[in-house]
Amino acid sequence: MNNKKIDFSNCPITKTAEVLGGKWSLPIIFSLIKETKRFKELERQIEGINTRMLVKELKQLEINGIVVRKVYPEIPPKVEYSLTEKGRALKNVLIEMRNWGNEYITK
Repeated sequence: MNNKKIDFSNCPITKTAEVLGGKWSLPIIFSLIKETKRFKELERQIEGINTRMLVKELKQLEINGIVVRKVYPEIPPKVEYSLTEKGRALKNVLIEMRNWGNEYITK
């Protein structure tokens, strides 16, 4: 039996999990796949998320280059969130995850 440890620190799957690992990251990304949304739209659409967690996850997704935040110089300020090119590239991955999840739930 091989007891050699494997270094997963540079593994692409590990890196992906670090970027998308937040509990709410995937629902946020999925919500933004079709269109740009304002903060309150996201908050209303994602069942169970609170304001603090949405702010935290959006900031982390922005840092990771998945989401872009656009602020319009209006009063009151208008802020919109959309996916970057990297974020949009996750569409097929999320669709496959949804398909797998649907199969898993029904079995």
